[in-house]
Amino acid sequence: MNNLKRFLGLIIVALCCAAASALAEYPDKPVKIIVPYPPGGTTDILARVIAQRLTERLKQSFIVENRGGASGAIGTQAVARSPADGYTLCMGTIGTHGINSALFKNLPYDAVKDFAPITIVGNTPNVLTVHPSVPAKNLQELLALARAKPGTLNFGSTSPGGSPHMAGELFKTMANIDITHIPYKGAGPMLIDLVGGQIQMGFDNMPSSIGHIRSGKLRAIAVTTTKRWPGAPDVPTMAESGLPGYEVSAWFGLLAPAGTPKPVIDLLYKNIGDILKQPDMVKQLFELGAEPGGNTPEAFARYIAADVEKWTRVVAATGVKVE
Repeated sequence: MNNLKRFLGLIIVALCCAAASALAEYPDKPVKIIVPYPPGGTTDILARVIAQRLTERLKQSFIVENRGGASGAIGTQAVARSPADGYTLCMGTIGTHGINSALFKNLPYDAVKDFAPITIVGNTPNVLTVHPSVPAKNLQELLALARAKPGTLNFGSTSPGGSPHMAGELFKTMANIDITHIPYKGAGPMLIDLVGGQIQMGFDNMPSSIGHIRSGKLRAIAVTTTKRWPGAPDVPTMAESGLPGYEVSAWFGLLAPAGTPKPVIDLLYKNIGDILKQPDMVKQLFELGAEPGGNTPEAFARYIAADVEKWTRVVAATGVKVE
């Protein structure tokens, strides 16, 4: 028995030493943040903002790599299969770690079991915008136009199954209108066509659309959150514009592969949390249309589990399918 106790004690000491070593050395080489979408969207924008701040703070390069495709599943799967050493991270979203689990039967990763959450970096509303040529200044006028010409209006989204797509599907269902979904591979391509007038409407995360709204290239109809967004206080919510009960919020957060040493997770959480509290960072995110996150890894894990349950219910209620 004494020998067994000594053996177990040695194991505990070895594990503690390994953890301490991981914390002391990390990061001693560049860290990759995989964005599972093309450049130009909100996920990409927020990843680059936080990567720059972490590079400055931890004196090691944090490099953003875009690996889009399959509604974010390709890049997210790549992180899930990476070594659990803290050198490959994922900028996950409501899409990759919430909606995808409800939409895709053969998703190549488990949003809950395959990741070690670090913290939410930012939250943002989605926004419904129209090209200025669309003769509708508010939601009621847009609904009247859609009902007068069923099947003729279309809306773009940043990816099949993403929160902008689901915001549009929920809009269709709750408003009982016939509009066509046009999926894109990222916010950048979708906004090019929307600004160019190739599509009439678009659902997008606020940060990637706010510049076009402020310049007048797009007209904002409503935000998808329950409250107006402080950065665009003149844009009403869907609920107050005639769709009570409508609500979709988007989040963006950093995750590591499951099994990443806790000291590494805690180090990243502490530094990102401190970054998100800096006044200049708060201001930068506000100007981008995002609200700082900063929840604990444990709270983030609970949030993801609850989001998977929520979107499973929504998908079942709307009947939406993605091929």
